Amino acid sequence: MKLQVLSSGSRGNATLVRAGETNVLVDAGLTLRELEQRFDAARFSARGLHHIALTHGHLDHARSSGGLAKRTGATLHLAERVMRNRSVARAPRMARLRIGSRVVLERPRAAGSTDPDSAPHGEGPLFQAAPDPAALTMHATQIPHDADPTVAYAFDHGGRRAVILTDMGEPTPRIAQTLGGAHVLVLEFNHCADMLARGPYPPNLKRRIAGRGGHLSNTEAQATLRHLAGPELHTLVLAHLSEKNNTPERALGAAHETLAELGLQHVRVLVASQDEVGEALEV
Repeated sequence: MKLQVLSSGSRGNATLVRAGETNVLVDAGLTLRELEQRFDAARFSARGLHHIALTHGHLDHARSSGGLAKRTGATLHLAERVMRNRSVARAPRMARLRIGSRVVLERPRAAGSTDPDSAPHGEGPLFQAAPDPAALTMHATQIPHDADPTVAYAFDHGGRRAVILTDMGEPTPRIAQTLGGAHVLVLEFNHCADMLARGPYPPNLKRRIAGRGGHLSNTEAQATLRHLAGPELHTLVLAHLSEKNNTPERALGAAHETLAELGLQHVRVLVASQDEVGEALEV
């Protein structure tokens, strides 16, 4: 399994997960043109996209999801409430997200019965409820954010696990039950609390970012990392950094401090970029 962050930040988010013959894009928050450019940079053909999984309905995560699903034929996985968003309207096939359940993702097949949770024009069983160790499985866990519901994803394949967790308002110890054990962890390090307090944002926006429904500060991300980091972890990707209220240096310092505290100094730490495609990470 490989994970590649195509874009991360308030101007758009997208992460590509490839396992076996199955390809999944988590969030499609860029324009279609920008997504095509990121696919090209990742040496990936959009025609090979089988699934799009949304974390929530904010535009920086969902912007082109419907258009991309229409262009590629990918199944769009999303919470039922998000199905009413204009950004998803063009998707020819939607699958209601089973929050809290493990789902097996497959390549679409040309014939067969349609899953009852997918749109009526599906091309056969696109996912199963029963886990298969050789298949790619996706587990969505609900997290606190001011777009309800918002989820984090764990992907499992061949005994390896990748976790994508951003847009979480506060550290939540219970997430370790479903999101622990990651070999590669993409974790939000959105803002430095001091920079946010002294920064240019209006007071109401500062309260929203720092509140329960907002985003993780570096300190809150450290607390979340303590819940999630285990001996399996070999790569940590710092994601959704604010361009005005954080710096890569501050986020990296916080991450390395916590990893050292946990005895995980060997873990590789990367900062996801808003404008450049990251490397394809072997999970």
